Amino acid sequence: MKLFVTRRMTPRAEATIRHRFDATFRDSTTPLTAVEAAAALRDYDAVIPTLGDGFGAAAFAGEGLRARLLANFGAGTNHIDLAAARAAGIAVTNTPDVVTDATADIALMLMLMTCRRASEGERRLRAGEWTGWHPTQLLGRHLGGMTVGIVGMGRIGKAIARRCHGGFGMDVVFFNRSHVSALDLPARQMPDLREMLAACDIAVIAVPGGTGTRHLIGPAELAALGPQGFLVNIARGDVVDESALIQALHEGQIAGAGLDVYEHEPHVPQGLLDAPNATLLPHLGTAAEEVRTDMALRALDNVTAFAAGRRPDDLVN
Repeated sequence: MKLFVTRRMTPRAEATIRHRFDATFRDSTTPLTAVEAAAALRDYDAVIPTLGDGFGAAAFAGEGLRARLLANFGAGTNHIDLAAARAAGIAVTNTPDVVTDATADIALMLMLMTCRRASEGERRLRAGEWTGWHPTQLLGRHLGGMTVGIVGMGRIGKAIARRCHGGFGMDVVFFNRSHVSALDLPARQMPDLREMLAACDIAVIAVPGGTGTRHLIGPAELAALGPQGFLVNIARGDVVDESALIQALHEGQIAGAGLDVYEHEPHVPQGLLDAPNATLLPHLGTAAEEVRTDMALRALDNVTAFAAGRRPDDLVN
């Protein structure tokens, strides 16, 4: 069985993958183009793709498809046209669970950095603009006593909620399209997204990407969050209307934003770079060596199961 891995992995992950399969690793850090994705589907039995790789409908078009599995490295599969894969008879898996805690940790880091103006303070210090401590310098907001609103109460949303409530004593409200029960912490589900945004001090976006959530947060939602509210996005960049967010930051329509993802990665608009009330990270959500290794091994387990004729644990399509 020939396996194609679209990016280099950690040394332990690569060694394990090579031990199990005839694997080719693409030596590039950039996403596959649609042409490259189409070629991979014709040259290999299985592919381990990841964020941004061009497995849109065009990649599945035509005949001669050899691949029968896309074992995605990551929980999100919005870079894969699932309907086109299904029509072509290609199964798709992902890597849930192993990404949960690391992503939730990044959300809390962004909440702290944004509310306490940490990025702004560091920029001033590095530029030589810090003149010393005084009682009113860089006054931010204390997380304790704030209300966090979580958009999307899946695995990651629940992990964020537990950290907010248990670690900081925050009240938790959330919006989810389906009813959520059996939570292990006090949290109030609200039926309307804008109503939830108006009720919270800081909103954290934790929904899957894709056409169903694109621009879920736009001008009206930012207005509901209001001039004292903060926005954190650790989901997918296009869940937020980036142009509307830039306007809201510069015009004081919201207090600040913490972002780990962007609408057109790796491009970050100048308007975001110029916003002093924006904390910007280069998509660090799961960037810990042990987490990335676990993600690769989870994808490998799905390939191994598929090759043995078993149903992979993480089948999404």
